[in-house]
Amino acid sequence: MKILVIGGGNMGLTYAQSFLHSRITNKEDMMILEKSPKKAETLALKDIGTVYGNAEDCIAKADLVIFAVKPQDCDVLFPSIKPLVHEQQVFLSIMAGVKIETITEALGVKKVIRAMPNLPAQIGMGMSAFTSSDEVTRIELVMVQNLINTTGKSIYVEKEEAIDAATAISGSGPAYVWYFMNAMILAAKEMGFSSAESELLVSQTFKGAVDLYNKEDFTCEEWIQKVASRGGTTEAALKSYLDNSVHKDIVAGAQAALKRAIELGKA
Repeated sequence: MKILVIGGGNMGLTYAQSFLHSRITNKEDMMILEKSPKKAETLALKDIGTVYGNAEDCIAKADLVIFAVKPQDCDVLFPSIKPLVHEQQVFLSIMAGVKIETITEALGVKKVIRAMPNLPAQIGMGMSAFTSSDEVTRIELVMVQNLINTTGKSIYVEKEEAIDAATAISGSGPAYVWYFMNAMILAAKEMGFSSAESELLVSQTFKGAVDLYNKEDFTCEEWIQKVASRGGTTEAALKSYLDNSVHKDIVAGAQAALKRAIELGKA
């Protein structure tokens, strides 16, 4: 199976490297299309497959074409490659907000998979949600899921609307975590810890909490109760969060991200 990644940015490079590292494909079957000559030159030095600068040289060779470009680039990209694609190819898009229907109509193709990865995919700890058009076969879907899973974990969703929801939760989610971590790091500094000490205290606490959550079959609420003794320090912090509607604000933030994802899809 020959794979073509269109776009050699962060996610395009992540996919290419992850596919090769997992040995699910090899350099002979890996292609990258990058329009920037300077970036293409840099990619070529990484020895992760054949790097092309022109679509005419690589599109027709691919069994799977991955769109790893910015959503706003598709208006120029699609017309330029439409004469080069064919119906038997499978197309995987990670362009936020660009619907399957938009891709099928713009390219005149039927086999389209839409996915939403996130940044931790760069270290093999990503979370992706994906869905597909009806014409994608089960074998093709499993093939693509295996590729996606080289960057972490994934879930298949039946309705495309769920991709927007995944964008708001897992796609944008790492930024929410870092936002909370940053606040805790600042609090630690105010309490007298050095920058290095503050960062270690917070990062290890987050890592430990997540690992513990994944190891045992307890809900977040049950874990909170295990830490928060009556009249203790944790209870005091949680009461402050409750009084300041922190929980509601977090939910509202995710809803704001969902609203924006839907708006981008209509643009």
